[in-house]
Amino acid sequence: MPSPKVYINGKLYDKADAKISVYDHGLLYGDGVFEGIRIYHGKVFKLKEHVDRLFESAQAIKLEIPLSREQMAKAIQDTVNANDKKDGYIRPLVTRGAGYLGLDPRRTSDPQVVIIVDDISLYPPELYENGMEIATVATIRNHPAALNPRIKSLNYLNNILAKIEGIQQGCLESLMLNHKGEIAECTGDNVFLVKGGKLRTPPIDAGVLEGITRNAVIELAREARIPVDEMSLTRHDVFIADECFLTGTAAEIIPVVKCDGRPIDNGRPGPITRLLREAFQRLTRQ
Repeated sequence: MPSPKVYINGKLYDKADAKISVYDHGLLYGDGVFEGIRIYHGKVFKLKEHVDRLFESAQAIKLEIPLSREQMAKAIQDTVNANDKKDGYIRPLVTRGAGYLGLDPRRTSDPQVVIIVDDISLYPPELYENGMEIATVATIRNHPAALNPRIKSLNYLNNILAKIEGIQQGCLESLMLNHKGEIAECTGDNVFLVKGGKLRTPPIDAGVLEGITRNAVIELAREARIPVDEMSLTRHDVFIADECFLTGTAAEIIPVVKCDGRPIDNGRPGPITRLLREAFQRLTRQ
């Protein structure tokens, strides 16, 4: 199998030769932003939305991307084409660039634009049919006043610590609460509940990433005449829910059938989850 071609600042390199400076602030401090994008049937899914979010994240941390949005979109598409990838995953990222062993971003130079095109498999296939278990963890989601979770930054230590806790409890995904004790999101996915035929999900101000898949699912639900409430939720709402599922670019839509050792309803994926999964799969084929 040929080596993946990695885009770095306008040039393509074999995976083994794709390198940036060890003095880059992205490595030293997690100083940068990224996106995760899917390719379905040769088409980049929601490319504009992902590029827009990448630039908004960069703007929020005062990082100037050395490409226009149009140039970034073209670079992503060109890298997909160079890898001849029909179904897969794209990781564009932008770092602050090489600097010195200090925090001052003014002493960095040349932001690095990297685009990786590869495969990803987040969860085993059987979990999409049978549902997965999640566990609430002690690590809370970053306080929005400290580091807003709407910024998709290269510093994912908050999520990784929560992931470690979940794995220690035998779960592949962890439920994270916010500073108010309300549900925020999981380590890499947004959370949805179904109760009485209505879809419920935490609002953006609960301290969540404004997921591209999250927004697509909300739109699909409304098209299917399923009421959607963006509202504050607690663990109590999970325990009494009729259904629960997670959404994310890598995860797509995956049902949750147990939380903290407690079955959700009958412990099987529910009809609204299945309906929205099928609708999402149709959307990816358009």
